[in-house]
Amino acid sequence: MMMPLPQYYAKELHDSMRGSATDDRPIIEVLCTLSNDEIKMIKQAYNSKYSRSLEYDISGDTTGSFKDLIFPLFIADRDESFDLDPAEAQEDARALIGIGDLSFGSEKSTFLKILAERSFTQLQQIFIDYESMAGHGIEKAIENQYSGDIKDGLLSVIKCLRNSPVFFAEQFYKTVQGPEIDDKELIRLIVTRSEIDMREIKEAFVELYNESLENYISEDCYGCYKECLITLIS
Repeated sequence: MMMPLPQYYAKELHDSMRGSATDDRPIIEVLCTLSNDEIKMIKQAYNSKYSRSLEYDISGDTTGSFKDLIFPLFIADRDESFDLDPAEAQEDARALIGIGDLSFGSEKSTFLKILAERSFTQLQQIFIDYESMAGHGIEKAIENQYSGDIKDGLLSVIKCLRNSPVFFAEQFYKTVQGPEIDDKELIRLIVTRSEIDMREIKEAFVELYNESLENYISEDCYGCYKECLITLIS
């Protein structure tokens, strides 16, 4: 917990690619919530620690459309302004509809360019305009066209871009839910979000589950471990 965040994320990303199946969650968290500079710092930390590029390792562990999606995000060239251009948002929404509800064909680069380069503020409006024009949310388009891990990955990316506090509130819920707590995942979520948007995540958690995040975690954690986690959350 005392490790600087870029080094911590570098380790978590490396660990997520160990074994037969890649855990996409840390990848999505980094690419869909952190700033360009933060992503670049994580890439530098990864290269320094493991003597190879993060892109190279992820390229070997991800496949198909999901790999096509995350690589433009790794360029870390997102517009970071808070300005909103309604006309451009409508144009982008029409472009997404024009490529056949996100079909990854010859116009694939249009979809990836929008997700990777538009500001978070702009993306919120694009999703709203898309739903108004198409008559359904962008999530439904993904569900209709994909299945399995690719569908889950794309839906997670869209959800995280649309409303990251809600995304992380749901991740907290899933981590503690069930017969055993995923302690590694729980610690990562708390450590990485505690100084970024934990207040917003806690508010989203109460709205979703009618219970505070602190109480939810307290029911299944004990002793000094619980006290440490609650302190970081609070």
